[in-house]
Amino acid sequence: MKVLTDIVLSQSAYSAEIDLPVEQLDIAGWLFSLPEAEYQRCCPPDHISCGATFTDDGRRMSINVEMIGTGLVVQHYVAEQAGPAYCRMNSISDVFTPHGRTQVNVIWELIAEPLEGGRTRYTNRVTSHPTDAFVAFIEAQGQTLQGAIDARQAASGDHNRRETPLFAASIARHALARRSAA
Repeated sequence: MKVLTDIVLSQSAYSAEIDLPVEQLDIAGWLFSLPEAEYQRCCPPDHISCGATFTDDGRRMSINVEMIGTGLVVQHYVAEQAGPAYCRMNSISDVFTPHGRTQVNVIWELIAEPLEGGRTRYTNRVTSHPTDAFVAFIEAQGQTLQGAIDARQAASGDHNRRETPLFAASIARHALARRSAA
């Protein structure tokens, strides 16, 4: 399977403020210890399940199952970078639609940046690219690539807009729990 990186299916970035300094946050620690019920609270009813595991070669992974638009998406995010203030996750994601199964590439970036007054801006950036399997799938359905891009942009953008402030609040709760446990 080939990822068509020169084509963007969808791209969105939303931000929310966290009332804690960036030094108190640990995005990777949050992501790889996120309880399933907390994940579900971060975008109801779209978020279904999550878990953390490893690739065969030992890289950290986050598995997320969610509805995006009319597709059930199983994200197999492999950590390309995983730190307290920045994570870059890369997934070949399975998408189950009413017309069958296909795959897309999703890049998920979780970014914490310091703001004045001991606050932090959390940005949730999601970019997806088609695979050659996805292009063949939509062509077999009689759809155009532009139609698929428009639908994916609308669904993914709406999903990201709703989950970003809830992720930010969850990251803050994780930081406060770590601080009180210390």
